[in-house]
Amino acid sequence: MQNRKHALRFSVVTLTLIVFLFIFSIRLILIQVFRSSDLTLLAERQHDYFVELEPVRGTVYDRNLQPLAFNVPVYSVFANPKSMSEEDKREAISHLSQLLELSPQYIAARLNRDKYFVWIKRKLPIDLSDEVKKLNLTGIHFQRESKRYYPNGSLAAHIIGFAGTDNEGLEGLELNYNKYLKGKEGKMQVLRDARQRNLQVGESFVPPQDGFHLVLTIDETIQYIAERSLDQAYQKHNAKAASIIVMDVKTGEILALANRPTYNLDDVSKSDLESRTNRAISYVYEPGSVFKVITAAAALEEDLFNEKDKVFCENGNYRVANHILTDHHPYGTLSFREVFIFSSNIGVAKIAQKIGGKLVYKYGRRFRFGISTGIDLKGEVNGWLKEPSQWSKTTIGAIPIGYEVTVTPIQLVSAISSIANQGVYMRPFVVKYVKDNQDQVIKSYEPQVVDRVISAGTAERLKDILKGVVESGTGKRAQINDVEVAGKTGTARKVIDGQYSKGKYYASFMGFAPANNPRLAMVVVVDEPHPSYFGGTVSAPVFQEVMTNALKYLKVTDQE
Repeated sequence: MQNRKHALRFSVVTLTLIVFLFIFSIRLILIQVFRSSDLTLLAERQHDYFVELEPVRGTVYDRNLQPLAFNVPVYSVFANPKSMSEEDKREAISHLSQLLELSPQYIAARLNRDKYFVWIKRKLPIDLSDEVKKLNLTGIHFQRESKRYYPNGSLAAHIIGFAGTDNEGLEGLELNYNKYLKGKEGKMQVLRDARQRNLQVGESFVPPQDGFHLVLTIDETIQYIAERSLDQAYQKHNAKAASIIVMDVKTGEILALANRPTYNLDDVSKSDLESRTNRAISYVYEPGSVFKVITAAAALEEDLFNEKDKVFCENGNYRVANHILTDHHPYGTLSFREVFIFSSNIGVAKIAQKIGGKLVYKYGRRFRFGISTGIDLKGEVNGWLKEPSQWSKTTIGAIPIGYEVTVTPIQLVSAISSIANQGVYMRPFVVKYVKDNQDQVIKSYEPQVVDRVISAGTAERLKDILKGVVESGTGKRAQINDVEVAGKTGTARKVIDGQYSKGKYYASFMGFAPANNPRLAMVVVVDEPHPSYFGGTVSAPVFQEVMTNALKYLKVTDQE
């Protein structure tokens, strides 16, 4: 009896062992056959991982190789939540929330992730990362990276633009030329032990390829001169906004371009959309009298007027269809040259009526109004120049004097530059070339002729008229000692709620110097200056100051 019980127990135990052995065998087969790849991957993740190696973003230089944007080394803080106990996490949250100015809830959410790697905060200043390192927190580690730095703050902000935390370009040239500047990421395999401690670098290593460098047409010194003067006028005249562009008339190179309001490239988060907008290429406005140069060009080029022809200016009042044109000062009979020197609206309208709307439109298009200039910056708008078939009965008295047409400052400076350049229109541009770390040129951008818009003879005749504007007309405040200046003023009412305002204006001046052998062209536009609002009193002095200092800096004299 006793032996039978022992035999039964032995059988039960043996059977149980057999069942468990069978189950374990099945389980082992499932693991080995069906889950081996998953478990192998898990083991690899626990014991080795790949670190992305960030390339150094290329530097942006001015034309004289002065750095305008470059990268500096920084550290980023990351955590390995899987290696941290609850006490470690509480300690990290307590210290890091104050030191890094992050909410405890934010840090807790990241540390509670079931991951081996989570970012806590990217690209800390060196002194701050040193403070975090001193805490010696378990599970908190550091990754060496680089951060974009703009040494001049807001200087040339609307040209350079900015890059984000991940070194991706977001605005301006940083965005346009991101493919050249960014470079290519590398990677490195790191081996770890069971406690997730780094042991050594694995065999897999791909070095990062640093970005290429941009060399601009911008001259840092002229840019500073332009921004300083523009900012003073912007504040002095309580303006809503302002823009300035300085161009080399022979090449189309932009030496300076600035807007107000502006923003600090090293503190973009505090800026708004309006301050970041490049108004010089993205905002349109009715230019007023600066556009009269186009009417003059059409009349002279087509040989329909000469400088001595007389125009009766109706003593200050003239009806065009159902609209009454007026002049700021009433004039009787003026010569063709004097009509533009004294900026008579009535005289220009009567000249336009004689040459016809089709010619005004033809030369407006020749000077590329209503057409992109092709500048190598994103965001350029075309403006608007309507075809003669769309003109009303009053348009012949509007477009020739700068109304019912919209332009950008870059179009204006390109147009006046073409007159300075013997009638040849150059494409404006801001990037000279792209180079690598060995100073090998990867891509270069040469001056590009777009078209001949008027003959050299007509350009010389226009220069003489524009010199008269500055010598004895509306642009006297643009005069420079010992240097002849040519230019044109403009004062245009703004459209507010569909009607022309009686108190809000655009004040403009465009011109070039030295007039006998032009080197630089410039446009200055001030939006809603007050109480002064005339182009000759608001914008011309900015032109005079910037041009004077720029020519001295470039050592250009009137005798060259």
